[in-house]
Amino acid sequence: MSALGALIRRDIRIALRVGGGALIGVLFFLTVTVLMPFAVGPDLALLSRLGPAILWLGALLASLLTLDRLFTADHEDGSLDLIVMARTPLELACAAKALAHWIAAGLPLIIATPVLGLLLNLDGTATLAVAATLLAGTPALTFTGMIGAALAVTLHRGGLLLAVLVLPLSIPVLIFGVAASQAAISGPLPFGTPFSILCALSLASLVIGPFAAAASLRHGLD
Repeated sequence: MSALGALIRRDIRIALRVGGGALIGVLFFLTVTVLMPFAVGPDLALLSRLGPAILWLGALLASLLTLDRLFTADHEDGSLDLIVMARTPLELACAAKALAHWIAAGLPLIIATPVLGLLLNLDGTATLAVAATLLAGTPALTFTGMIGAALAVTLHRGGLLLAVLVLPLSIPVLIFGVAASQAAISGPLPFGTPFSILCALSLASLVIGPFAAAASLRHGLD
């Protein structure tokens, strides 16, 4: 467990430093949210209806933007080979790296949501609802994205492959995340139904993602 803790701390430090990738995702999320009111126009009612979808779409694209660094940096400096050959199960190491990526790149998006919600004319209840759905759903984006990152790490054009693989897997998370946010704001669906499905998607990705990513890394590095 100490090895996994050290791996998590190492990946968080790398992600938070300049050029680590975490700041890029937050800046992209901020840019999308700031520019959208200019594109929609002065219709505040329309902006508030689109607000949850805008925040979720920005979070999805920001998460996708930083996923390519999940294994690429370790592959470039040779540390990925050491992780694969270590006594720690590769599945646990993949889960630790995904957790570190979510803490460094996903959690700041959730923290920034209450502030960015003001730009989209969302009240406090709506903003908290979107933040809660992002807290439940962004782990699914990270752990499903980890599978694509593991498949693309050994390919020269891996960035394009990563987007092709991850986006279809992320669509259910986007659908139920926006549906839960809208249900909490205006109904008529109960909030619990789409939110429970969103939590189930995150739990399923938490179980399947590390095993799939570990199998992809073993096959790609052989």
